[in-house]
Amino acid sequence: MKKEATVGLIGIVDDDESVRDSISSLLRSAGYKTLAFESAEAFLKSDGIERADSLVLDVKMPGMSGIELQSQLSSMKCRIPIIFVTAHADDAVRARAITQGALAFLSKPFSDESLLGAIESALNTANQ
Repeated sequence: MKKEATVGLIGIVDDDESVRDSISSLLRSAGYKTLAFESAEAFLKSDGIERADSLVLDVKMPGMSGIELQSQLSSMKCRIPIIFVTAHADDAVRARAITQGALAFLSKPFSDESLLGAIESALNTANQ
C-alpha cells in the first residue's frame, strides 16, 4: 500500500499536544520531516499512510487506541514501522504491540537517544 514516500518522514500520533510538539521538534532538529496527528482517526483520514516512513504512536488515546490503529494498519496490509510511546507501560500491551510487529515500545519519559535510535532502526527496516 505504501507509495512514493520521502525518506525520513515520520508520522506522530499522540493526543497530548505538548508531546506531539516536543517529538516533532526533536525529530526536525535531527533532520527528519514530521506529520503530527491528534488521534488515530485523524491519521487514518490523512495521506500519512502513503507518505510516512515510520510512525511514532501513543498507546492510550481517546477513541481508537494506538494498539487498535496498529491492528487496523496491519489489516490494510500497511507496513509502516511503528514505535510505540506510552505513559501507561503494561507488560501485556507491550507484548501485544511487539508481537504485532512494533519495532520499539518506549515508556514516557524516554531519552532523546532512545527515540532517535528507534527511528533510525525503523527507517532502516522501511528501506529494506
